[in-house]
Amino acid sequence: CTVIFTRLATRDLHKPISILFCNLAISDLFTSFSGFWISMLFITNPDITIFGSQDMLAPYSLFTTSILSTIYNLVSIGIERYLAVAESMRTRFRVARNHSIAVVFINWVLAFFLGCLPLMGWNCLQVESNISVLYSPFCVNYLVFIAMPNVAVAFLVPLFTYLRIIIILRKRKLRMQACGQATGTYRSAETQVARTSISIWLLALVSYAPFLAGVIFDAANQRCHDELYPGVYIFRNCTAMLITLTCLGNPLLYTLRLRALGARLKAPRGLWASRVRACAV
Repeated sequence: CTVIFTRLATRDLHKPISILFCNLAISDLFTSFSGFWISMLFITNPDITIFGSQDMLAPYSLFTTSILSTIYNLVSIGIERYLAVAESMRTRFRVARNHSIAVVFINWVLAFFLGCLPLMGWNCLQVESNISVLYSPFCVNYLVFIAMPNVAVAFLVPLFTYLRIIIILRKRKLRMQACGQATGTYRSAETQVARTSISIWLLALVSYAPFLAGVIFDAANQRCHDELYPGVYIFRNCTAMLITLTCLGNPLLYTLRLRALGARLKAPRGLWASRVRACAV
């Protein structure tokens, strides 16, 4: 909420990239709300979260939608930053507000469509042959259909974009050194991008890899609930907690300066706040 209100209230932050950051904060906010909803259902009636019921379809679908929206926003931010660095700073002016709004709209439409498929009928409330043991009443084939490609996108696309940004900055630094010019700005930008990109990738790995492992385990093991209780369900709850923790990690990585964490919100330091002077190359 602090990220959203600060970026909306600060006129200097009304840029196309800020729309993506605000949308990322909104999707994280929905993830927190839906996770709290599921937690309350688990506290009041743990059996419905284990054996599945109609009451779990809506919170699970909202949680899935929020996670997908977060993944698509992270990918969109990485691509936008890569374009800005790869094609010099002039690319930043080509990415207009309308483009960012269109990307946000597409991300939410795709996330809602994929996340709400169980509400549209793709669930195993009536057919128990393909029901998920960990995430009832979802179907196993639905979880595989959602988890495999989206987790791969969350890992591979940011890895490619941020590695390309680091490579581009290093090449420009070498060109500046060959011309006998100072390279302090490029060296600082390369270090900041490397730190930020590694943190982003590790956060995605810690958050989504356990969930993917749970889906693979669920698809490979056809067992009843009693055989898996309680250890596997404790692991399931831990994976949900790790995903929810991204709601705290994303603002730290994308919005806050770590040196002034308690002071005020500023532009993201890791990718573009240093304002690499690419036009001078």
